[in-house]
Amino acid sequence: MKVEQRNSCSNRILLVDDEPDVIFTFKKGLEAHGFVVDAFNDPDLALSSFKPGIYDLLLLDVKMPQINGFQLYEKIKEIDSEVKACFITANEVYYESLREIFPTMDLDCYVKPIQIEDLVKHVKAELES
Repeated sequence: MKVEQRNSCSNRILLVDDEPDVIFTFKKGLEAHGFVVDAFNDPDLALSSFKPGIYDLLLLDVKMPQINGFQLYEKIKEIDSEVKACFITANEVYYESLREIFPTMDLDCYVKPIQIEDLVKHVKAELES
């Protein structure tokens, strides 16, 4: 589904990570830099709540119970083919998996722990691309 109008001035982010501490830290840090962040620690709930055209960027943890970040991204892309995504992981090995699954896509993967300042820099760059 192509989304005709995206609210690009909102800098709205959907953050999905099963670790409450990560959710709290990333959400608070990103909001302090002017981003609007909706956060979920349950990927199934995030998917059922997702609406096309709302989010400018997805920040998805790779390894989560029920559904991993790659699977969640594939399902969300069926709803909103224009939304951008970045993956976050505690394991660098998943970055190679990302490249294998999406060889032609320009997707970013950040390894936790990541400093909020670095995350903000990467998020801004992604939103401007």
